[in-house]
Amino acid sequence: MLKEPHIYAVIIGSEILDRRREDKHFEYLSSALKDKGFTLFASFIIKDDISLIENIYAMIKQDPHAIMFSFGGIGSTPDDLTRPLSAKVFCDNVLYRHEAFAKDIVERLGERAYPHSIKMSDLPKDAGLLFNPINNMSGYHLQKRYFFMPGFPEMARPMIDEILLNHLPLPLYTYTKSFLAQCGEGKIQSLMTRVHKDIELSSLPMMNNGNPNVEFSLSCKDQKLLDVEFSFFTDFLDAEEIRYTLL
Repeated sequence: MLKEPHIYAVIIGSEILDRRREDKHFEYLSSALKDKGFTLFASFIIKDDISLIENIYAMIKQDPHAIMFSFGGIGSTPDDLTRPLSAKVFCDNVLYRHEAFAKDIVERLGERAYPHSIKMSDLPKDAGLLFNPINNMSGYHLQKRYFFMPGFPEMARPMIDEILLNHLPLPLYTYTKSFLAQCGEGKIQSLMTRVHKDIELSSLPMMNNGNPNVEFSLSCKDQKLLDVEFSFFTDFLDAEEIRYTLL
């Protein structure tokens, strides 16, 4: 499993974009990831559109560091596109009957499982199941890095918890140092260009009582490197007699 994954969220649902429903996946996923020491690399809210979903999946597949959380479209109605498209992009473009999942569906629905609901158990090759404690209608994963969950937040959330517990690597700790300076962003902009490539920077300009301020942060896995790089900025602020507060 990847040591430093790029974690993608793909939230599929025309009903979110036209505001028939409010998205609740992003907040829960980003918060749960943060609690485990991870952050999202990118997040998409997209329509139930064949070409769009396929293109987003294909783009993510091209990232060798990708881990994907995909929400929605795994049901059995005509607008549920995730299962066939995930088979096309990540596997061999064929759906296979997952016998254990099919058994769960029949046990729950009986004769009502046919002819439609049973199709939910037609999954890409070698798919593993994600348990759904609400109604035992499973999500699934491919290669333990691409995860596909229902659009219902109440069902997806326990699956997120399962994934974080069982499938994600232990994160590398990230160190962060920040300050709030009583100056404009331009005052330190030239220093930003010399920041080491392993350092992630964040610069947030703002106004405080009509005066320009900047909230600035550096983050890095290497604490010693972070200390050196951060001191370039604080030494400059001290030399220029610019007031600042460490955060």
